Amino acid sequence: MDNVGIVVESLDDAIPFFSEIGLILEGRRTIEGEWAGRVTGLGSQRVEIAMMVTPDGHSRLELSKFMTPPIISDHRAAAVNALGYLRVMFTVENIDEMVSRLTRLGAQLVGEVVQYQNSYRLCYIRGTEGLLIGLAEQIGNK
Repeated sequence: MDNVGIVVESLDDAIPFFSEIGLILEGRRTIEGEWAGRVTGLGSQRVEIAMMVTPDGHSRLELSKFMTPPIISDHRAAAVNALGYLRVMFTVENIDEMVSRLTRLGAQLVGEVVQYQNSYRLCYIRGTEGLLIGLAEQIGNK
């Protein structure tokens, strides 16, 4: 896998949020023109992107803010069982601490932190712009 893409309203809000989880801003730039639209099927487009990389350097998250064409739908409030719905889950060292830090940035816990057998503590949060993010803390045999 090269990266996961998330369309956002504000890169200035999304970058600090994902930085708090531990991702590192690799670069930020504007992509525009017909060549880019040929990849996405949108025709001529102008998109500002921020590429963020996980601390181990193995995965990337591409945050995109479309200036043109305009956004045509919003899936952020979809439930986790909606068809085609995607969420990103991050491994964290201390889930309680991470939830606390993210709620200070405006995130809201969805449900509660739960333990799955003796292997993981898990939760979903709605982060910046209402994006659904999963957190997983491995417990037991680390």
